Amino acid sequence: MKNKIKYSILAMSALILASCADLGYNEANSRDEEWTYNSPLNGIKNLVYDVYAQVPSEMKQDLYGGAFMSSATDESDYVNSYSDIHKYYNGGWTPSYPFENTWSNSYRAIAQVHMYLERLDKIDLSDYEYDPTYDQMVQQFELFPYELRFLRAWFYFELVRAYGDVPLVTTTLTNAQANNVTRTPASEIFKFIVDECDAIAEYLPFSYNDVPGQEFGRATRGAVLGLKARALLYAASPLFNTTGDKELWRKAAEANKFVIDNAPLWGNTLSSYEMLWGHDAFYNSEFIFALGVAESNQVERYNYPVGVENGSSGNCPTQSLVDAYEYRATGKTFGETHPGNINVTAENPYEGLDPRFALTIVKNGDTWPTNSDQAITIETYAGGFNGAPKTNATTTGYYLRKFVDGNCVTTANNSTTRRHTWINMRLAEFYLNYAEAVYNYLGDATAAGEFGMSANDAVNVLRSRPDIDMPLFEGNDGFEERYMRERMVELAFEGHRFWDVRRWKKGADCFSSVKVANLTLDAAGDLQLTRGDKTRQWNDKYYFYPIPQSEINKNHNLVQNPQW
Repeated sequence: MKNKIKYSILAMSALILASCADLGYNEANSRDEEWTYNSPLNGIKNLVYDVYAQVPSEMKQDLYGGAFMSSATDESDYVNSYSDIHKYYNGGWTPSYPFENTWSNSYRAIAQVHMYLERLDKIDLSDYEYDPTYDQMVQQFELFPYELRFLRAWFYFELVRAYGDVPLVTTTLTNAQANNVTRTPASEIFKFIVDECDAIAEYLPFSYNDVPGQEFGRATRGAVLGLKARALLYAASPLFNTTGDKELWRKAAEANKFVIDNAPLWGNTLSSYEMLWGHDAFYNSEFIFALGVAESNQVERYNYPVGVENGSSGNCPTQSLVDAYEYRATGKTFGETHPGNINVTAENPYEGLDPRFALTIVKNGDTWPTNSDQAITIETYAGGFNGAPKTNATTTGYYLRKFVDGNCVTTANNSTTRRHTWINMRLAEFYLNYAEAVYNYLGDATAAGEFGMSANDAVNVLRSRPDIDMPLFEGNDGFEERYMRERMVELAFEGHRFWDVRRWKKGADCFSSVKVANLTLDAAGDLQLTRGDKTRQWNDKYYFYPIPQSEINKNHNLVQNPQW
């Protein structure tokens, strides 16, 4: 008798709701369903990996012609005018011309998850029963349903933070049924994510070191509980927590503290800041969930300065971001210390700044990139080797260092490639998440409450790292502003700022204009920094994405988001 490998789906029957798309089997690589299930070591594994492959990565997907989401925020400005990133603030973003990849990609991945979960009884490993690695195969296949449920929760998080209320679907339907679904309140989407994470966490390993294949980048217990903690933080934030419910903040504090407390058990520890990127960063113990990118020099080609061979300038950090960095000696920010124009030669305003500044941003006078084939002294001033009026020279006075591997050579005759890693979750985020949640719950940055750690304590864990060593947070004065600034600095270019400002409902304050530095040499040869502003369009409807008009045309039950 054939030996079927079947998996129990704990409490799955309680989660079968409705679908919002035609989830027929139509994979792009033309694998048919019979082949997939009759060849599980190839078909099933590849189906699972297909879902993983759809987890967004700003390095992998190249959705905006090299632009990071940071360039739709006050972190950076993307110099190339052709990029769709500019539509976020220039009026080119509409229901008819939406950024629909979040909607279509997420529901496509969710559909694949359903297809798998609904056919668990078809998975047959009996042909491999006498293979010496059979037990390892079974162990790996037993994890797949839980990994896929994590990924489904991940894609629902992508949807809810972008659109708010979205259809919650957990099984396949006919086209007719799919085209009549309605939007589910965001609070229920968050509850679904949290409940799923609670249901599956114990079935996933701390790491895959002892799991067949020892594959990195797969869902771990830490990733599942990290997603839960992040989802609860968003649910508690003003954009979604419209009544200011303190209990939501308490739940967020509890979940994020759990991640912090258990991280050592999962093998996650804080690393030095400069080890967050580079050829071997994928194995960094701070990463809770990260995506590796195949070796290339694409990130460098997009972001090396103009003047460096094959450099396109790309995502240029703003003066707004520079102004957020503090001085180690005083704890005051660059913007507070130098609010006006600056004689950079006479004052050297960058000396003594938070070490994260030099690790994140390339300024005039720096040697960059670091490889011996291309290293030069960067000149970002008007008329300089890397400045205007050269086409696509920096529009802000700065270039990007973080995530850009300076050891990568982009010359035509001697180019090299390097591995890159997109960080979806790392431990530092959860210290910041906790600080925000516990402060909003207790209303006091010095109070630890039932959690044993105050908001200041949590932030100070990051600021006291040996390679950072910044003045500690104390007291309550201006905590919210200091915290938001710390989060901007610590998580710069990691994809958080775009969503943080939205969930805080600070769009008009942060995104209506960005500060830039105009650098010139005066008659004496001194470098002068003149502050400037780049006005951008902000409308409160931007807090949520528009639902693609094509979806509403198919299903009139999908009511459009306000003002779109």
